[in-house]
Amino acid sequence: MWRSGGLLGRRVEWDVVVDDQPDADQWHLLINELPWGDCSATNTTPDGYTYGIRCEPHEVLIPEHQLTGRWRELVDRVRDTSERPSTAEQPSTAEQPQGTTTDDQDG
Repeated sequence: MWRSGGLLGRRVEWDVVVDDQPDADQWHLLINELPWGDCSATNTTPDGYTYGIRCEPHEVLIPEHQLTGRWRELVDRVRDTSERPSTAEQPSTAEQPQGTTTDDQDG
């Protein structure tokens, strides 16, 4: 599962191997009850988060404001179970030193 968006547009990823969980049967039950074909990926919230959820053979994109019911339960379980999220950060131009120029002036 991954989440992207927000003000920084940073992508965060969580991974869970369902078959390695002590309650794998509950995970499978939850995953099989999800309405995989009924998801709308339209994010109408400015700077809102979008979640990508992949559980082969299924994959969906869901805006955060549409994460309700069983979808919210799955996202919360994945986030709680995953040891720690990984981030895929992109370099920011805001991190360049302020007040530096490339002009060389003698004076």
